[in-house]
Amino acid sequence: MPMASAISRCNDMIASLRTRHGVRGFTLLEVLVALIIVGTALGASLRAIGSLTQNSSDLRSSMMATWSAENRLVQIRTAREWPNIGKRSFDCPQGELRLICEEEVLPTPNPNFRRVEVSVFDASLPERRIIKLVQVVPNG
Repeated sequence: MPMASAISRCNDMIASLRTRHGVRGFTLLEVLVALIIVGTALGASLRAIGSLTQNSSDLRSSMMATWSAENRLVQIRTAREWPNIGKRSFDCPQGELRLICEEEVLPTPNPNFRRVEVSVFDASLPERRIIKLVQVVPNG
């Protein structure tokens, strides 16, 4: 029993100190922990928003590059071109996006067909290929 009464007296003293001094609010440690939690949550949110923005930009570039490559392949089909074997590069911008298309024509085992590969690169980063489309073209 002496231990229980000592604990009870301590609790009474703490309670009387709180009411006597009007202690209310949070300790500095509690405030710092809350700030760390809020800061971490905000940092994660900003990182997620930045990632979404980058993904949107990459998706837009990929779509525009696909259009450029498809434009060239459709041009070959509709004009019924028989492209010369070899490689050539040309500008193929889409809107304000500066793109470079590289067309490579290769022979196939069947001499009546040729393989046309169109790769699209970002003009500001020419080593970065955005997309590559391939089509087999008949003669005539």
